[in-house]
Amino acid sequence: MTAPIEATGAEQQAQPDAVLAGSDRKAIQGRSLGQIAWMRLKRDKVAMGGAVVVLLLIVMSLPGVTELLSRTFGSPPNQFHQNLVDPTLGGPMGSLGGISADHPFGIEPINGRDLFSRILFGARVSLLIGVLATLVSVVIGTVMGIIAGYFGGWVDTIIARLMDIFLAFPLVLFAISLVGVIPNKMLGLEGNDLRMGVLVFIIGFFNWPYIGRIIRGQTLSLREREFVDAARSMGARNTHILFKEVLPNLVAPILVYSTLLIPTNILFEAALSFLGVGINPPDPSWGGMLSAATELYTVAPHFVIVPGLAIFITVLAFNLFGDGLRDALDPRAR
Repeated sequence: MTAPIEATGAEQQAQPDAVLAGSDRKAIQGRSLGQIAWMRLKRDKVAMGGAVVVLLLIVMSLPGVTELLSRTFGSPPNQFHQNLVDPTLGGPMGSLGGISADHPFGIEPINGRDLFSRILFGARVSLLIGVLATLVSVVIGTVMGIIAGYFGGWVDTIIARLMDIFLAFPLVLFAISLVGVIPNKMLGLEGNDLRMGVLVFIIGFFNWPYIGRIIRGQTLSLREREFVDAARSMGARNTHILFKEVLPNLVAPILVYSTLLIPTNILFEAALSFLGVGINPPDPSWGGMLSAATELYTVAPHFVIVPGLAIFITVLAFNLFGDGLRDALDPRAR
């Protein structure tokens, strides 16, 4: 019988960690769900391109930045340049709608206002109304959806019927009639500030059922999960379960749907301004610029193209970013 081989002292003292001593390899670290989602999002070049455009729009719309860009690359949005307008035809003098170093997007016909500055200030209006209206819709829709999905029964029935009523409501006609009759001053607001507040209320308050249905469906699934049963067994109240257990698991769909709802609200605001019930002139808005261009597109086609492209690029960027964010947070939805 062969005798067992005796281990030397050095071999007995060798530890697994010593094998990697001096190696350049890093210790393996766990990643959170947020880190994993961020890695997926970074690999989506289209979504990241949309995110960059959205970020640039937000930065350019910040107070102070818009004014600085307007002074640097153009002129104040309501400043007339009659000397640059053809007195006979009413169109901009020069080629390509009066595009020059002082007016990179050209000027408006008839009055000669700088298009670059008006696009910048119009972006502030569109983003502000779109984001605030989305915030109103998300808050109302999340609260109503989570209550309907968690409690069910007659509560779910009442909220579901309320959603059907809001979805069947003629929103465009209501917005036109309401905005058209509001006074010039109310609740401490006046002029276009009041009209923006009314638009935020109308768009946000009547669009909450869309996100409400999504949150209701997610809550119906979450309320049957083990962590909810564990919270109930420990004596947690319904409010605690709703806002401490269920709501954190709804952050992903809320974020995704919010990024997809913002461009819809921007389009709705542009449509109302195009119909003449949005922001009053001379303050610029993209829909108002398109409305004014319908009578001048034969003289200056760029007057239609520039605000139209601004709306198109903004909506496209938000949609691309929203689609990429959805794929990053829930890759099974692809």
